[in-house]
Amino acid sequence: MSISGRLASLARTPLQRIFYPITLGLVFVLAGCATILTPPYVVRSNTTTALKGLGVSGVGVGSFSEPAVFENSCRGRGALGLPGGVSHTEYIRKALEGELKAAGIFKSNKPRVVLAGRVNKLEFSTGSGLTGGSWDIMLTLRSSKGGQMSASEHFEFESGMQASTACQQTADAYLTAVQNLIQKTVRSPGFKGLVQ
Repeated sequence: MSISGRLASLARTPLQRIFYPITLGLVFVLAGCATILTPPYVVRSNTTTALKGLGVSGVGVGSFSEPAVFENSCRGRGALGLPGGVSHTEYIRKALEGELKAAGIFKSNKPRVVLAGRVNKLEFSTGSGLTGGSWDIMLTLRSSKGGQMSASEHFEFESGMQASTACQQTADAYLTAVQNLIQKTVRSPGFKGLVQ
């Protein structure tokens, strides 16, 4: 006799006999659907150094627009989530803000210049080759003083064959992909033009 059959036989009423197997099935389905979290963003010292080298101050960060399409479900294991329940786009915005703060050039109240952004592309793969994965991110920044620039990051990592491992590796790799994106952005010649 199956587990659901045994539970149904323990039920005292016909209604309980119907709902016990359904409840058990839902428990098994929901157990496989968890949120897999990316670690909190950590500033990079070489990005901080690059920002300090710009010789600017009073830079604020405005809103960032979401990409037209982003699927955050990973191999049927659940959604890729972020600390505090923020979106993947907001994580990028907060990462830039964090790097500006670490460099001592961020200003939230009446900044001299505000950078707004649009995440044009945000995709991940957990099945490149046998165990490879990748993140692809494209960001466009616009300055309140005029001008814009774009930067992109293609980050490859080992994801793994098992869904649970591959999805956790993908969530963890988002941190590094965003760190790389922010570093490329602030080291780009176009960035200095946006914040001067």
